[in-house]
Amino acid sequence: MDENSSLSMTILKAAGIFSDAALTRIINERARNPGMTLREACVKFGGVKEQEFLEAAGRLLGLATVDLDSRQPNTDALTRLPASAVYQYNVLPFALDQSSLTVVACDPFDTAIADGLRLIAGVAVKIALAPKEDIEKAIKKYYGVGADAIEKMIGEGRYSVDDDLGAMTKIDVNEMGEEASIVKFVNRIIVEADRQGATDIHIEPQETELRIRYRIDGMLHKVDVPPQLNRLKAAIISRIKVMANLDIAEKRLPMDGRIGITVGGQDIDMRVSTMPAAYGESVSIRLLAKSGSFVRMDDLGFNARDYEVVNRIIHRSNGIFLVTGPTGSGKSTSLYSFLSEVNKINVRIMTAEDPIEYHMAGINQVQMQSDIGMTFAAALRAFLRQDPDIIMVGEIRDTETAEIAINASLTGHMVFSTLHTNDAAGAFPRLIDMGVEPFLIASAVAGVMGQRLCRRLCTACRQEAPLDLKYYNLATPPASNTVFEPAGCDICSHTGYKGRRALFEVLEVDEDIEGAIVRRENATQIRNLALDKGMKTLREDGWDKVFAGVTSVKEILRVTEGK
Repeated sequence: MDENSSLSMTILKAAGIFSDAALTRIINERARNPGMTLREACVKFGGVKEQEFLEAAGRLLGLATVDLDSRQPNTDALTRLPASAVYQYNVLPFALDQSSLTVVACDPFDTAIADGLRLIAGVAVKIALAPKEDIEKAIKKYYGVGADAIEKMIGEGRYSVDDDLGAMTKIDVNEMGEEASIVKFVNRIIVEADRQGATDIHIEPQETELRIRYRIDGMLHKVDVPPQLNRLKAAIISRIKVMANLDIAEKRLPMDGRIGITVGGQDIDMRVSTMPAAYGESVSIRLLAKSGSFVRMDDLGFNARDYEVVNRIIHRSNGIFLVTGPTGSGKSTSLYSFLSEVNKINVRIMTAEDPIEYHMAGINQVQMQSDIGMTFAAALRAFLRQDPDIIMVGEIRDTETAEIAINASLTGHMVFSTLHTNDAAGAFPRLIDMGVEPFLIASAVAGVMGQRLCRRLCTACRQEAPLDLKYYNLATPPASNTVFEPAGCDICSHTGYKGRRALFEVLEVDEDIEGAIVRRENATQIRNLALDKGMKTLREDGWDKVFAGVTSVKEILRVTEGK
């Protein structure tokens, strides 16, 4: 052990927060992992929280600890260091006076930080302490994601912030799309989106900025990015189009592409869509896991009645089962869950998808390509010559697809599909509007499931709230007198919610509902008939999840507005 390490271990013993067993474990683990710093070993193997470790070390070394959630850095301090130095040393400039710059770091034993930054800042550097995660979050907040890469790009002098990048030639744009700094920035945006659990990335050129937003748990959140990013929007969009194998010279038409990357050992499939807009091309990226674990039907969140009905329908030998709801309501997740449930060695399953969102072993998935005539209708016709037992159609969009799907169900096939309607009962008038005869709908459709997604309360910070029955319109009061509401903490990024849960309404077609369909009764009449037979509405299913502590009253009112 060198002199510095011996001194550090002496300090750790004096701190009084580590047991003898913990100190031995720290020493042994560092010996086995030469690249691990003492701070990392203390946090990982010391048996104490990082904040507690930093406070104890700070007291002994005379270093202050800073709460970055409640205190903001000085503006002059932020501009004293370039973003490249901030990211390289993982520090946050915090305070500046005439003689020194105070930076917040996470390692009390790293004496090289002050020396390295003193040369860059031109003044003496003092160290304060905060947890590593808090510092990283603050750097992204005050400097923006990928600020070091953008700063390097501008600093090289090849692409001045005053350049008009919108008028570059195809060759210029292509070159910029391959620039290391631009590649690094785009990769960082994708990695950060995956880390935060985003389902979509939206890159939107505005008049004075390039706005980047993530959709997390169904809600859009703006990403902090460097202000000079707007001058590099052409290069950033070009890079994404290069990754998706799109024509970078074509900016007048919408285009679609795909990107496959690996993040943290996990394969991520990204669906890319570009759209010409007033200030440049708007890009939307959907993030999808290529493979892996599918949500089991048992884990979707059905109540006992709905689970029994859905399980019975999906195991039928023929019929159509429709899942309805708006875009982004989890329909695909539910369909894949059902396919996983019925995917057996003695069952032949074929799917027509646009796009194939998840790859599932044991089933035959077909990608639609309308430009060469491979439409849902064409695929369905071909499927019927392939001897399938179960067919999944990504979406019923037109009369031709609807009629072929119904004919397939009437000739001994089980058909799963989705339909864009507001609720389960609305599926029948929608099919009739497409031109399908009511008697065919009544004979073929076995059931319809309406679906929405609500945000789950963060279990680490949710707090109890009084029960006010005026919201619920319940026939019988709930067993629990307590509900929960969001609070906000570091785990949920102070939103109060983390993850999502599905709400369902499941309508099973029986003789009475068949008669209502044939009589062309409207959605309200069919809905009321289904309610009389035990169907729970989306909002009623939501109230059950509120009483179970899964979500909040406000969230259910937001998601099921008008239901």
